[in-house]
Amino acid sequence: MHWARLRGGEIREHQTKGKYAESEVKKKGQKRTKQGELFGFNGFDQRRGVLQDLGVPLLHQIISSPEVALCRCKNAWHVMLHKKASFPSKRLEKQGRNSATPDLPPLRKASSFSKIQHEAYDYIIVGGGTAGCPLAATLSKKYKVLLLERGGSPYGNRNISYLENFHICLTDESKNSPSQGFISTDGVINSRAKVLGGGTCINAGFYSRANRRKHRYQKMGLILFDLTITRRIKWFSMVGQIYQDISQLFNLKPRCRFVKDAGWDEELVNQSYPWVEERIVYWPKIAPWQAALRDGLLEAGVSPYNGYTYDHLFGTKVGGTIFDEAGYRHTAADLLAAANPDNLRVLLHASVNKVIFKTRHGHQKQSAIGVQFKDENGGHHQAFLSQKRGSEIIVSAGAIGSPQLLLISGIGPRSELKKHNISIVLHNEHVGKGMSDNPLSSVFIPTKDPPKQSLIETVGITDDGVFIEASSGFGQTGDSIHCHHGIMSAEIGQLSTIPPKERSLEAVHKYVRNKKSLPKEVFHGGFILSKIDGPLSTGNLVLVDTDPNSNPNVTFNYFKHPQDLRRCVYGIKTIEKIISTNTFSNFTPKDGGYSMEKLLNMSVAANINLIPKHTNDSTSLEQFCRDTVVTIWHYHGGCHVGKVVDQQYKVIGTSGLRVIDGSTLSRSPGTNPQATVMMMGRYMGVKILRERLGRAAGV
Repeated sequence: MHWARLRGGEIREHQTKGKYAESEVKKKGQKRTKQGELFGFNGFDQRRGVLQDLGVPLLHQIISSPEVALCRCKNAWHVMLHKKASFPSKRLEKQGRNSATPDLPPLRKASSFSKIQHEAYDYIIVGGGTAGCPLAATLSKKYKVLLLERGGSPYGNRNISYLENFHICLTDESKNSPSQGFISTDGVINSRAKVLGGGTCINAGFYSRANRRKHRYQKMGLILFDLTITRRIKWFSMVGQIYQDISQLFNLKPRCRFVKDAGWDEELVNQSYPWVEERIVYWPKIAPWQAALRDGLLEAGVSPYNGYTYDHLFGTKVGGTIFDEAGYRHTAADLLAAANPDNLRVLLHASVNKVIFKTRHGHQKQSAIGVQFKDENGGHHQAFLSQKRGSEIIVSAGAIGSPQLLLISGIGPRSELKKHNISIVLHNEHVGKGMSDNPLSSVFIPTKDPPKQSLIETVGITDDGVFIEASSGFGQTGDSIHCHHGIMSAEIGQLSTIPPKERSLEAVHKYVRNKKSLPKEVFHGGFILSKIDGPLSTGNLVLVDTDPNSNPNVTFNYFKHPQDLRRCVYGIKTIEKIISTNTFSNFTPKDGGYSMEKLLNMSVAANINLIPKHTNDSTSLEQFCRDTVVTIWHYHGGCHVGKVVDQQYKVIGTSGLRVIDGSTLSRSPGTNPQATVMMMGRYMGVKILRERLGRAAGV
């Protein structure tokens, strides 16, 4: 094993002079001490707090473990891993799954269902998305599972697989498109996934865990440094490192506020996150625009610098990503490689239009016994649960699809069901209520040269409930369709030429098709984004018809709660501080003369929604927030815990039916929900196995 000794003097020289610390690399066998097993690593960059060696880019993850400590002994830094700790050597060699074609169970078309011998299943999962895939993989270890996905496969689709084609997925309205556009009644253009892997196939790839509480020593008022003494970034890096070290030294384990509020088992949560991370999560190679945001955030006072970490910590950090070093996307569908292929049947283009119920003898509750679905050719099929006790239908169709399917199946407000002539299985006035979408505002910044494309990598987490992120650049491969700006992304600009009253979804798509003849780049620049935590504003979802493939009417009521609007204004003011730092002066044209007022006016034109804009009101940040609100696709709700499902995600008033996905969340976890929703699928799969099998579950 390779190990390195980093001399304290070299580290100090690096911090003060900005030079990389040199390491003495020696080949030795495994060295044991009384305290534990000593591991050292090549390429330790103390200023960034990350292992630059591609083989081991894991420093912050390593030292955040309660079993690992970063120690200083005899003028050298050591990473100590206790003997009882579980830390597989393969994990040190490479992170994530590097194969573009993971070893998956067979992915069959739904029409093949009629050609196979019918059998009963222990679990039928509706929706092979962010939660459904890890859930199916876990349950298949011990039980027969049928996974029904209404979309197709993500594999072989370059627009899904490659980072540079991220924006193209959102404009694709073809029959087999991985995304399905919809417009909320608020006038905000949005998208829902229609592909195996769900939202992880069409999102920006950022990976970050749910919110944490402050460390106990922070609550005691321990101040490590008065950060107002100096604004030099190198000190913030050191503070972030010390922040992590002291946590380990005193065994200060932060508790996750989101986890506690959800009523989850924290130990199982801490086992479930790494299960996802070791399979599909990577550290990004920071793009210049992301590095500029990082340094600008620190100069603007969003500190300390917490380095590369999955944890949700106040300050500035670099999070994980599901794009590997080559820019290849790894989705929740890859997690199916962990399944037992003999127990898992995956059907694509299987659109479930009804959950089948039956009143069992001696029971007042309606029991879910199967589902009815339509295949890619329009053929109808039914799949049923086995007679085993504990068999269940699990709906994981997402925050739009899950409440929609419950309503179509007869569970929801009586008045809403009668309106569409749906037989009432269970009256529950809360189905479809409490819909939320985190509003996103962005400021467009012109640059001297076209910036390299980057999606979310760096984030500033403020204690005022605002997250600051960034994206930049455009691009596509030669094999892709030749349009350049996604209509539902923050990285769009020219659609403002369509008058607001004429901005129907059809008009927008027509504009994009006709835009192919435009020059490749109409403007050069990047965006700094402000997302608010929560949010506190909520809306509802109601049916338009009983077709599960059509979009229901969704209202999010952006900024209805005044606190959401106040947070948005705070976010824009924080962006103004970042733009005024020396860091961003290197990007903008020296003779541009871009005042904040001018940038805001440009941003009003660049952000596309169907909301009439007040272009003459640039002095009001509140109005700017209302005019420019777009989505970051973190909508949730509709099947809240305690109202539609219980703490075990069982649909209240029924048996044999659960909902496990983002529709059960009352607020979005952390800066991006995908980490927690994938974890949730694994977590609930393990929990169900343990409840049924005890120690025999083997997980």
